[in-house]
Amino acid sequence: MRILVAEDEARLRSLIERALRESGYAVDAFPDGESALFAAETDSFDLLILDIMMPGDLDGIEVCKRVRATTAGVPILILTALDGPQHRVRGLDSGADDYLVKPFHLGELLARVRALLRRAPLAAAPVLQVGGLRMDPAAHTVTRDGRALEVTAREFAVLELFLRHPGRVLTASEFIEHAWDAQYDGYSNVVASAIRHLRGKLTSTGGVDPIVTVRGRGYLLDGGVS
Repeated sequence: MRILVAEDEARLRSLIERALRESGYAVDAFPDGESALFAAETDSFDLLILDIMMPGDLDGIEVCKRVRATTAGVPILILTALDGPQHRVRGLDSGADDYLVKPFHLGELLARVRALLRRAPLAAAPVLQVGGLRMDPAAHTVTRDGRALEVTAREFAVLELFLRHPGRVLTASEFIEHAWDAQYDGYSNVVASAIRHLRGKLTSTGGVDPIVTVRGRGYLLDGGVS
């Protein structure tokens, strides 16, 4: 899951970014509305967190309106120090799905993020299944042959990409773009490491390994594996 954060206060932005990353999300953080809007319009995100009061010509409300004009499905959480009911109404009427008033507890922010991610993609995230391997993106569950598998958020994102493209060779850069964030400047060995751990969990119930390494190109999920 990839989340955009727009918050002009550097310390709070860093705290939110760290909390989300420690929870397994990929995060792209921006200090103003202009850069956040550009990223939202040119890249794909599962959730937007927007502060209302930001420097420049675009505040969080305006970013929210412009995103909503072109993207109906992405959930949006508004952050603000403005606590009056008229401000909450303005934020929700701009297209936001939730509203959190500063100061807030990071645990509550993470709970709201989880709730929005559960609710929003029900129509856009059908159950994915290849043979006996089944993923429910809305419920965030993975099973193989009916047995539940415990995977990390990163492993879930990697497996999701596999299940959306069974039988197609996926490159390391595609995995990084989907499961890591734009600030990641590492190498493809991080993908190999995540896939190695994922393989161990997929074969823990005794089934064959459904992931095929294609030397020099990437990896594919064998669509014929049960």
